[in-house]
Amino acid sequence: MKPVYIVVIGIVLVIGLAIFSGLGTYNGLVAADESVTQTWADVESQYQRRLDLIPNLVNTVQGAADFESETLQAVVEARAKATSVNVSSDDLGDPDKMASFLAAQESLSGALGRLLVVTENYPDLRATESFRDLTAQLEGTENRISVARRDYNASIASYNLAVRKFPASIVAGMTGFERKVPFEAQPGAEKAPTVSFE
Repeated sequence: MKPVYIVVIGIVLVIGLAIFSGLGTYNGLVAADESVTQTWADVESQYQRRLDLIPNLVNTVQGAADFESETLQAVVEARAKATSVNVSSDDLGDPDKMASFLAAQESLSGALGRLLVVTENYPDLRATESFRDLTAQLEGTENRISVARRDYNASIASYNLAVRKFPASIVAGMTGFERKVPFEAQPGAEKAPTVSFE
C-alpha cells in the first residue's frame, strides 16, 4: 500500500469516528431534552390539579355567610391569571416567560394562603367535611408541586450539564440545544414570614 492510501484511510476513519461520536452525543442530548419535557409536563399536571381544585374551594367558602368577598375575588383573579400564562417545553429556555409563569403561580399561592388564613375566623366553615377535604387535597397538591419542581430542577441540571460539557457543547451549539431555566426561589423567600395575631 502506498502511503497516500494509508493517510486517506486514516482520515476517513477519523471522520467516521467523529461522526459516530457526534451522533451518540446528539442522541444523548435528545434524551436529556425529552427528560426535561416529561418532568415539565409533571409540573404542569400538578399546577393544573391545583387549578381544578380552586373552584370547588371557592364555592364551598362562598357558602359561608358574610365571608370576605375581596379575599375570594383575589383567589379567582389569581387563578384566572395563572391559567392565562402558559409555558410550553419550547419556552423553558426563556427566562422572561418562566419568570411570568412563576410570578402567576406565586400570586395564586399567596391568594390561596390568605384565603386559608381568613377561614380561621369561620369555625363553622372549617368544620364542614367538604372544606376539610378540599384543604387536605390542596395541601397534598402543594406537596406534589414541590416534588415535581424538585424533579424538574434535577432534570434541568442534568440537561444543562450535558449541553455545557465538551465536546457535547459543540454538538449542542450546532444543533440548537440551549440551556433551560430552572425554578428559583422568589426574592425574599429566604426570610421567614412574620406571624401576628392582632
